[in-house]
Amino acid sequence: MAEIPDDWKALLEEFEQRQQAGRRMGGPEKLAKRQSQGKLNAREIIALLVDDASFMELGTLVGGVSYHGEDTLPCDGIIGGTATIDGRPVVVACEDFTVKGGSIGHGANAKRVRYARLAAQEKIPYVLLLDGAGARATNALERHPYAPNDMIEIARLNDIAPTIAGVVGSSAGHSAISGLLMDLVVMTADATLFAAGPPLVEAATGEKVTKEALGGAQMHTRHSGVAHNLATDEADLCVQIRRLLSYLPANAHSAAPKTTTDIGARELNDILHTLPRNTQIPYDIRKVIGELLDRDSFFELQPDYGRSMITGVGRLGGHAIAVIANQPSVMAGTITAEAANKATHLIKLADRFNLPALFLADNPGIMSGSQAEQAGTLRAAAEMYRAQTRFRPAKLHVTLRKAFGFGSSLMAMNPFDGQTISLALPGVMLGGMPTRGGDTAAGMDPETAAKMQALESSASWSTADTMAFDEIVDPRQLRNALLQGLRIAINH
Repeated sequence: MAEIPDDWKALLEEFEQRQQAGRRMGGPEKLAKRQSQGKLNAREIIALLVDDASFMELGTLVGGVSYHGEDTLPCDGIIGGTATIDGRPVVVACEDFTVKGGSIGHGANAKRVRYARLAAQEKIPYVLLLDGAGARATNALERHPYAPNDMIEIARLNDIAPTIAGVVGSSAGHSAISGLLMDLVVMTADATLFAAGPPLVEAATGEKVTKEALGGAQMHTRHSGVAHNLATDEADLCVQIRRLLSYLPANAHSAAPKTTTDIGARELNDILHTLPRNTQIPYDIRKVIGELLDRDSFFELQPDYGRSMITGVGRLGGHAIAVIANQPSVMAGTITAEAANKATHLIKLADRFNLPALFLADNPGIMSGSQAEQAGTLRAAAEMYRAQTRFRPAKLHVTLRKAFGFGSSLMAMNPFDGQTISLALPGVMLGGMPTRGGDTAAGMDPETAAKMQALESSASWSTADTMAFDEIVDPRQLRNALLQGLRIAINH
């Protein structure tokens, strides 16, 4: 190595010292405490998430200057830059809880804006890992100009490139909101997410509540629907984020990566055992999805929320595809407000990033009753219908056994509504409402009710006669028919 000239030596030594200071995070004691809690630090999480040796840090020296004798803050509490995941460029940032609780100072705000804006500018995904307390309380003591914040940038980025938030600790205020503006949210089991933490809640409302009850991962993935998936720890969270990105394109103007594993046609000989002929018998739609899609390719989203609907991403013929399916093992597949909400989110996400969607219908309609009305089920259902009827990429529909009332429309059964292909299996039952129960509500006499039941049971023949479906297919040929439909849409 060539000798460093004297006029460079002192400057480079100071530069190296400042870089090391920027990378020390909260110092040995705080890092040791975090390690003793079984938690990875911000740099370790980034290293686990991205490809080896691919991370280029941006903003390492931010927080490294003291203007009035105050302590310097390594990276001002957020570490970020560019990297690759599975060889594809991304922007990634992680709040560093060991520095001021990961709170957002003015330097950190500038970095966050830059990261989000860079992702938009280069049209690449943005992954933001949350472990911070929101805006720093002492910001008010410093003079600063009005400036953009990353919430503005993330909201704009949504239409350009995929965004994923990973919550790896306690996230509050601005941090939490910026994460919720992203397309997908994954939380570790011990993470929390809320607008304001327990002390502020108690001061404002008098309510005493634990962090877990207020905004724990279990609550958000099961009840609020704020988070999509639950991870056991940081390592599992990174695996999930990497896998989610594998189904998504770099941006709204490119195609998702294609695989070459299990992409061909095949008969589904087991489906006749998986799918009961009797519409009153429940079954797990996940098994049908597993048979239809390329082997082991389905990744379920929000599995614990709105459980009468199954949503997720997978591959069909090697192509990434969104799946929206009724779940007959939960309330016979009845569509609740929560189920409609989670389906709407995926439909809109798939629409933005040009993923084909597969709708698998097997439901008795939308949820009724006073609780359902109070929950806003009709509004949620209407929003789902609006999303699916506006859907622009390839739309594949299958009615498996039954679809009644507005429930059929939500699942894209309506003919001539932009479907690339619309299929049904023999023996499907259709109508404004199930005859059993509907006959009493309509005041039918026994003879009329019997006629209606017979008509309902023969719906597949009459709808085929009127082109309500493109084709009635043998269940064993369903994957092959869907592959054919998808090939039409993608010109392969």
